Amino acid sequence: MKLDFITIFPEFFEPLRLSLIGKARDKSLIEIGVHDLREHATNVHKQVDDTPYGGGAGMVMMPEVWGKALDPIITKDSELIILTPAGKRFDQRMAEELSNSKHLIFACGRYEGIDDRVRQYYKGEGFRVREVSIGDYVLNGGEVAAMVMVEAIARLIPGVIGNPDSLTDESHNVEGFLEYPTFTKPQIWRGLAVPSVLLSGNHKEIADWRNNQASKLSQCE
Repeated sequence: MKLDFITIFPEFFEPLRLSLIGKARDKSLIEIGVHDLREHATNVHKQVDDTPYGGGAGMVMMPEVWGKALDPIITKDSELIILTPAGKRFDQRMAEELSNSKHLIFACGRYEGIDDRVRQYYKGEGFRVREVSIGDYVLNGGEVAAMVMVEAIARLIPGVIGNPDSLTDESHNVEGFLEYPTFTKPQIWRGLAVPSVLLSGNHKEIADWRNNQASKLSQCE
């Protein structure tokens, strides 16, 4: 999978060199490109925003600079992800769907967002375009949201997680399902003991306990 990020803060994406995603890059399972939007600005001040038509507070990111950044990298295999609080809520189902994509482009807006004609134009040209939000709150920009999405999406790509069985019992794999509590050594820590059923060796009882705990957690969500 190829992942491209367009941003005015390329440094935000340095952590993608770490951990499982960094290893996936080393194994060529994931290819990442980070593009500085300001390199496509047309004036000496590297301006990428201007005042909104109709008035109002804040600044809006200009469409021309986005067009110049997107045109060289977008193809018919691409899916353009525009990060915005007004977008569809990101969830595990969307992560699973996007993990099958060949190429994702994350448009990381700032200020009052990206001129809506960017969305209109690329959708009108037949490209796949999604507006996505990671929750009902407002961030300073789309970079953090893009990082959250990539963490969720990339781990579902075959080969990124060393043991694919690790994905089987995770929270949200089934609608409304949350993962059961987990424990490790020592058996007693600060007066708190590991549930005895987990020490029994009875696989059926352990499975029943885990399902029961997951059900309780899911009902409390």
